Amino acid sequence: MAIKSFMGKRVKDTKGTTSDIKVSDYMSKKLITFSPDQSVLEVMNSLIKHKISGGPVINDKNELLGIISEGDCMKQISESRYYNMPMSDMRVEKHMVANVETIDGNMNVFDAANKFLESKHRRFPIVENGKLIGQISQKDVLKAALKLNGQTWK
Repeated sequence: MAIKSFMGKRVKDTKGTTSDIKVSDYMSKKLITFSPDQSVLEVMNSLIKHKISGGPVINDKNELLGIISEGDCMKQISESRYYNMPMSDMRVEKHMVANVETIDGNMNVFDAANKFLESKHRRFPIVENGKLIGQISQKDVLKAALKLNGQTWK
């Protein structure tokens, strides 16, 4: 009588599987950043020039203070027009989002994708030892998924 084995094929773990793809592998490190004393008009010009939707606000020690986005700028345009206030006087520190959620650079990139879905954020800064070291965006997660598509998905 023949003995049947129900053990599946053994496959060696290979480097580059979806379980070890970290946020730090795909985050942007060369960031367009803003200072708290910049004008909102300067930010708007920079967002348009660099084709980005927002960016981190840092101090001179590279510590994250907040994020300013197109939406934050849009609010100021609306309020400026409604209250007839000049936008040149508006500073980033008064209009940025100061309570910023960050993520760990060691987080799996697909766990980060779930965090994007749950939070509705477009970007997450990565902070290490109190300093801004990078940022991951939804687009960065898409790039990671496309790169892995040929290797791991069927």
